[in-house]
Amino acid sequence: MSSAIIVGSEGQDGRLLALQLAQESYRVIGLSRAGVSVNGASPRSLDIADARAVTELVQAIQPEVIYYVAGHHQSAEDRVDERVGLFAESQLVHVSGIVNFLEAVAVLSRHSRVVYAASSLLFASSPDRPIDETTPFAPASVYAITKAAGAELCRLYRRRHGVKASVAFLFNHESPLRRPDFVSQKIIRAARAIRDGRAKQLVLGDLSAMIDWGWAPDYAEAMIRIARHSPSEDFIVATGELHSVGELVERVFTLAGLDWKNHVEERSLGLAERGTIRRGDSTRLRSATSWKPSVTFGEMVERLWTGYSGEDE
Repeated sequence: MSSAIIVGSEGQDGRLLALQLAQESYRVIGLSRAGVSVNGASPRSLDIADARAVTELVQAIQPEVIYYVAGHHQSAEDRVDERVGLFAESQLVHVSGIVNFLEAVAVLSRHSRVVYAASSLLFASSPDRPIDETTPFAPASVYAITKAAGAELCRLYRRRHGVKASVAFLFNHESPLRRPDFVSQKIIRAARAIRDGRAKQLVLGDLSAMIDWGWAPDYAEAMIRIARHSPSEDFIVATGELHSVGELVERVFTLAGLDWKNHVEERSLGLAERGTIRRGDSTRLRSATSWKPSVTFGEMVERLWTGYSGEDE
């Protein structure tokens, strides 16, 4: 039985990866803040910042692939009292942890492949051309800066130490498994609450922001294909289509039977960029792996609204 380690197994992407790999009869070893578990069993303690513990795990499992999808996400509210802690935690999750896994693979499990989940936020807003694998990094937040460092470390270990490491630059991808503080879930939850009389208003930072949005299970499949592609390379994972935050709001509120203009206020939220345009060019991924999105933007919104999880497929 092939084994896969998923670092960040309790997040949206980790759960979707575990579901798809289990359907292929993989032995799935999940790492989360609760510790490490095998095929969903009760977790035992393991700290990804503990190099020895990570080395012992990789040596014992000898995984076919390690999916590093852990992330420490930053709020749109830039609170002064949280800045130092934010950096420390982001550094641990996005940099120190992946170094420990890359080093363990380099020394003790040379056959293992590593896929590191990065983000479109590593790149600047790009109104003139789509973002591809040659676009330079321009991180503008602690999250993006530390993710960029993790991506560069994967490239370093691939180039200098022969580790089969790939970086997946994941553009926005949504499912009902998203945490409540992500914009898609904020909109869905607010529309339901307003419809049910439990709230009156939703405040958002920039309705004009243009986003390349996709269906998260498609992106989990993309990471699986990236892991199996040889040689190891970096790939943009995106639909190539742009939709504004305002369009997402309008579609969701229409499904709720509401006029969004009566309930949504646009207000600056500190860290939020205004006029953002990020569209990904996934030509390389499509050509190398035959991957393509299976769900349109409109279908994604409907599935988010109904709470569709894809677990019956």
